[in-house]
Amino acid sequence: MRNYKLSNHYAFSWRPATLLLLVLALIIFIVVAIHHYREAVARREQDARNRPIPIVAATALVRNVPVYISALGTVTPTYSVTVRTQINGQLLRVLFREGQMVKTGELLAEIDPRPYLAQQTEFEGQLARDQALLANAKIDLKRYKKLYPLGSVSQQTYDTQIALVKQLEGTVKLDEGQLQAVKVNLIYCRITSPINGRVGLRLVDPGNFVQTTDTNGLIVINTINPITVIFPIPEDNVPEVIESMNKGKPLLTQAYNRTQNKLLAVGTLLTIDNQIDTTTGTVKLRAQFQNDKYMLFPDQFVNIQLLVNTLPHATVIPTAAVQHGAQGTFVYMLNQNHTVSIKPVKVSVVSGDYITVVKGVLPGQFVVVEGAEKLTEGARVNVRAIEK
Repeated sequence: MRNYKLSNHYAFSWRPATLLLLVLALIIFIVVAIHHYREAVARREQDARNRPIPIVAATALVRNVPVYISALGTVTPTYSVTVRTQINGQLLRVLFREGQMVKTGELLAEIDPRPYLAQQTEFEGQLARDQALLANAKIDLKRYKKLYPLGSVSQQTYDTQIALVKQLEGTVKLDEGQLQAVKVNLIYCRITSPINGRVGLRLVDPGNFVQTTDTNGLIVINTINPITVIFPIPEDNVPEVIESMNKGKPLLTQAYNRTQNKLLAVGTLLTIDNQIDTTTGTVKLRAQFQNDKYMLFPDQFVNIQLLVNTLPHATVIPTAAVQHGAQGTFVYMLNQNHTVSIKPVKVSVVSGDYITVVKGVLPGQFVVVEGAEKLTEGARVNVRAIEK
């Protein structure tokens, strides 16, 4: 019995020690594994740092850089006229097609002229009658003028005849004015185009009685060739625009569609407004375009590029090469030993895919345009391509 108890005691004392050893061994194994893993990661990172990073570089070029002011503009007809009747009457005929191009003086519609022809006949009769009365009064006046010195005609009779002649002269002038007015109304019976342009949709059909009080009019005519665009620019750009205008050369203006991927028309700056809108801090400009292909349409929104200056012999690099960080604007400069260096730069005008460099890059130097997100100061690189 004593031997049994002793062996049992040794068994219970041996098991905790074994477990402790196993735990210690496991901990050591884990520590060693983590250490080896970290060393492997460090070696891979070191290999990655030593491995050249693939990049695409570009050469800094010298170009004449155009300086544009961008704006959103509204296409406006050069002239826009609502054609209205100037007399009251029945609309007999409409002689235009909707959307037709018309010229100044071209006949568009006719109003019934018969009431005005009747008035013309009436006034012509009145004029003939009053002219005859005037002629007879003048003959009597001439006779009284000879008889008055002889005492055959009294002073009152002579003076009365003079007044009668003047009265009839006034009546004749009144008749002539009425006749002239009705002739003008007859001209207004033929409605003609006051401008060159395109006719809009017909607003009144033949057979309707039209009046001078109608507010809608008969049609609207817009001059669309040439056509203009009104657009605002910030007040800070006004001195630059005025300085360019004072040089006497027309400022080139380009009109693009909404997505700015299609050039619609090329024109010139026509004028600038005489005051600044204080609510928006902008001033309106008007540019004119030859709209031969009718790509510009009234009230259409277009993107405007106004050329105000050209920077001669400027150093430009692709816009993609410019990086922004805590240290400011910089580029990765490609060195001769296939490493890169961080170079602070000062940039100004963006022209298309290129940006002008004022300071930091010289013509002929190479800058990184692709792969910059993996680069650090002094990193080794593998140049896959060089853009020009």
